[in-house]
Amino acid sequence: MNFFRNRLVVLCLVLLGTLLLYLLLPAIRQGSMEPFLNVQRMGLAGGSLAPSANITVHARQLSGDLPLFFRETVPSDGTGRLQVLLLHGQSFTSKNWEDLGTLNLLALQGFRALALDLPGFGNSPYLDTVKTDENRAEMLLQFMEKLDVKEPVVVSPSMSGRFSLPLLSLHSSRLKGYIPIAPVGTKAYSVEQYKRIQTPTLIVYGEMDSNLGAQSLDSLSNLPQHSVAKIKGAKHACYLDKPKEFHQALLDFLNKLR
Repeated sequence: MNFFRNRLVVLCLVLLGTLLLYLLLPAIRQGSMEPFLNVQRMGLAGGSLAPSANITVHARQLSGDLPLFFRETVPSDGTGRLQVLLLHGQSFTSKNWEDLGTLNLLALQGFRALALDLPGFGNSPYLDTVKTDENRAEMLLQFMEKLDVKEPVVVSPSMSGRFSLPLLSLHSSRLKGYIPIAPVGTKAYSVEQYKRIQTPTLIVYGEMDSNLGAQSLDSLSNLPQHSVAKIKGAKHACYLDKPKEFHQALLDFLNKLR
């Protein structure tokens, strides 16, 4: 009798274990897939993670009289249907665009992307030759020429407006597009100056940025070829607060320029 009772207990335990495994298996599978799902939700995967193995972030420094440091990604086929130049804010460097996944994302989507350390930031030394608006615009033009960057889309957060706005004002024909993210310096230009610029522009700002975000929107809205992306629930550095939403707005704009 004890023999049959013991076999019955063992059988019940086996059945219970099988039932628990059946119930837990979906959760285990979901957990193993979570990193992949997170990347897709962030807008970094471009539909598949497989191509990312072919994307390398190249870090380089120019020599000579323009020793600027930058990071670059290109599509796996070595081409780039559009070129994107990423600048940075006061507290950041080109590394942020790598950490955020923007450089990889752009390459996966077929764009050549370059993120620059502005003079005096990151690995780029301070330059005495960037004291005026004209100097700063010329510096960006020289950088573009050295890297064979033709008609890029310039992404310009916050402090980098000191460089990008003079470039836009003085050499708008050299740009395919402009993406200001609550940049400084927008009040330095008149309504008439803005209205003369025909560069397609995506004005990006965080919903909770009531200072530079609101101020830059007021000025930049005078650009004739502008559209606006307000990132809900985001502060000044909206691309950090809401990277998925920022990346989606970025790609939507770039794809319209192809």
